[in-house]
Amino acid sequence: MAIPAVPHARRTATAPAAEGPWRDPSLTPGERVADLVPRMTLEEKAAQLYGVWVGADADGDGVAPHQNDMVDPVDWDELTTRGLGQLTRPFGTAPVDPGLGALALARAQRRIAGAGRFSIPALAHEECLAGFTAWGATAYPVPLSWGAAWNPELVTEMAHRIGRDMRSVGVHQGLAPVLDVARDLRWGRVEETIGEDPYLVGTIGTAYVRGLESAGIVATLKHFAGYAASAGARNLAPVRAGAREMADVTLPPFEMALREGGARSVMSSYAEIDGVPSAADPGLLTQLLRDTWGFTGTVVADYFGIGFLETLHKVAADRADAARLALGAGVDVELPTVRSYGDALVAAVREGSVAEELVDRALYRVLLQKCELGLLDPDWSPLPAALRDTDPERARHTVDLDPPENRALARDLAEQACVLLANPDGVLPLPGTGRIAVVGPRANDPLAMLGCYSFPSHVGVSHPGTAMGIDVPTVLEALRGELPGTEVGFAAGCEVDGSDTSAIADAVRLAGDADVCVAAVGDRAGLFGRGTSGEGCDAADLSLPGVQGELLDALLATGTPVVLVLLTGRPYALGRWADRAAAVVQTFFPGEEGGPALAGVLSGRVNPSGRLPVGVPKGPGGQPWTYLQPPLGLASGVSNLDPTPLYPFGHGISYTSFDWERPGPVPAEIPTDGSADIELTVRNTGDREGAEVVQLYVHDPVAQTTRPQARLIGYARVELAAGAAARVRFRFHADLVSFTGINGRRVVEPGELELRLAASSAATAVRRTVRLRLTGPERTVDHRRRLVCGTSVEPVAEPAAH
Repeated sequence: MAIPAVPHARRTATAPAAEGPWRDPSLTPGERVADLVPRMTLEEKAAQLYGVWVGADADGDGVAPHQNDMVDPVDWDELTTRGLGQLTRPFGTAPVDPGLGALALARAQRRIAGAGRFSIPALAHEECLAGFTAWGATAYPVPLSWGAAWNPELVTEMAHRIGRDMRSVGVHQGLAPVLDVARDLRWGRVEETIGEDPYLVGTIGTAYVRGLESAGIVATLKHFAGYAASAGARNLAPVRAGAREMADVTLPPFEMALREGGARSVMSSYAEIDGVPSAADPGLLTQLLRDTWGFTGTVVADYFGIGFLETLHKVAADRADAARLALGAGVDVELPTVRSYGDALVAAVREGSVAEELVDRALYRVLLQKCELGLLDPDWSPLPAALRDTDPERARHTVDLDPPENRALARDLAEQACVLLANPDGVLPLPGTGRIAVVGPRANDPLAMLGCYSFPSHVGVSHPGTAMGIDVPTVLEALRGELPGTEVGFAAGCEVDGSDTSAIADAVRLAGDADVCVAAVGDRAGLFGRGTSGEGCDAADLSLPGVQGELLDALLATGTPVVLVLLTGRPYALGRWADRAAAVVQTFFPGEEGGPALAGVLSGRVNPSGRLPVGVPKGPGGQPWTYLQPPLGLASGVSNLDPTPLYPFGHGISYTSFDWERPGPVPAEIPTDGSADIELTVRNTGDREGAEVVQLYVHDPVAQTTRPQARLIGYARVELAAGAAARVRFRFHADLVSFTGINGRRVVEPGELELRLAASSAATAVRRTVRLRLTGPERTVDHRRRLVCGTSVEPVAEPAAH
């Protein structure tokens, strides 16, 4: 969408008239905004381009990087006379009853609208990575669990519920989903990613966007771009990814979420790519995002990201210079609070170092979004939906952000995201009798279920005297409820981190007297080193934190069968115990219903159906990379290091068995712009219902640039009753095998292809292979190419018995 040229406000003592056609809802949003922009003074324009973070503390630990250094005091009464673009985290800054929070937000909006000439309210945004980050709101599984469920439809439903709850209390924008593709498993924010494969990340992330946007919330894609590829897996470290890695791995999920999902906002990354910070990169934020992809929404800065151009990246001399770089690159909104886009920007425009056209460009986008949200309408009300039928003076306890239907959905997703990695001797499901020793530092802690961006872990830990706000059953509590006929004992054994081994002896005694031991180990989510997983909690290697490995060794030495249960934000190296554990179950911070979900898997009430969104390594030294490796990135005789994962991307087993019948006929040749349907029948050959995940990979034997040995291009989750069968159809299109060629353009190349129907990315997991040849000329494609492999699952009618 072209942004119309608008005349600047007259720089005189008399401000332009505030009233005009922009108030008329019968006009298009573009017409209204084009009328409004020239009526605003420069100060009023700038005020729409920043947020204010009320209640942000410059002392203490903080929830954003360098928060203590970057938060400046603001004069609310003086500032709001100019208007205000955004309100930052009105619910996610401190514990507040949701009803009272909604009332406080409504009052703040009324003050903002009453203070400025145009009566324009602020746009309120919140974090919503694993649920609405507010006290008392449902804590859903983290994104890595979304990836483990391989169920886009369920993620869409979850996101819609999150968005509905946010919208009901007056929030307009959600800072999610994270579309970074995990590149190094030591990175602290792996828990926030959906996985290590761009197709899985793109399809699940797009599903989340659809759900959030369907509830009227502006979805914000982050972090654009390359943030997860930081050198050494260190948070905010430079990114040294090449152009092909960016084009083929990093960018496709963003393309998909914009084109297929309709996201209306993008957050610039903290990253610097080849020496250019994302927030100062017009090639990324304007030429690619807008000119090529056609994005018309808003670009918001990651918190303090504009200031970091000055303080961390050292590419800006001062605040005004940082504003010049960011605004010129295409960052429309400064978050979380005013620093560079306030008086510093106004002065820079007045002295001529920043063109006012750049301010107007960003302003147009911001106001257009506000107009589309109804914030410019004359009948706009500050009272959110949750309070419209309630006496505002009795708002406390009137808003329930964790209703039973939310919890049921959180349970469904947690159950589907549990991955059974190994069960060689059939120890699982557990019997309902006997003695069970539940051991480990994650066994009896509610926070073991919650990721870094859940409210209790993100904000609540700084308020130890405040109740958690939601019920989060532990593994111990859930198992006692799940298996009432068993004797369940507990010993922590050790802390999550630290070096104290004194409690291991008690755990060993308990395990030695039990019929089976459930060892619950893993991570504690936190921020900036205050946890073992989460933002700024990067790992030196992939060893289990603290002395948890020593605890496991001691438990296994008892001879009691040990079921290893992992509650983590990243995968850890398990090769040390692979041949000794009786069973291994992996969960990734499964949310408030994670305890009952895990108990259901252990008891057999739930048949596990999760599949790994990231590989699990054998050794702790950072191997493997991701599975997307060309031949020289795999095990070979040229290196003594073997990066083969212990459990590969896509792996997971079930309590039932499945048979994959031979695919139907496929043309031997299709053109480089052609398509073909690939069909096969999957049958549940076991004695209980279950779900199989059929994964479609492409193997390109010869190409003009090195290609991954296998790459995911489609998948289908197939739920089947015992003995039932379903026909799975993949609508393969040649666009799905495109890649960045030798000349830097994305191409579909003629030649032989192998399409692998597999249970994981491992070559040994290939169930069926379809070979075909692409014919005709090499095709150049762009972002308008086919991005998604259409799938369908249809039950197969069994012949009637005679």
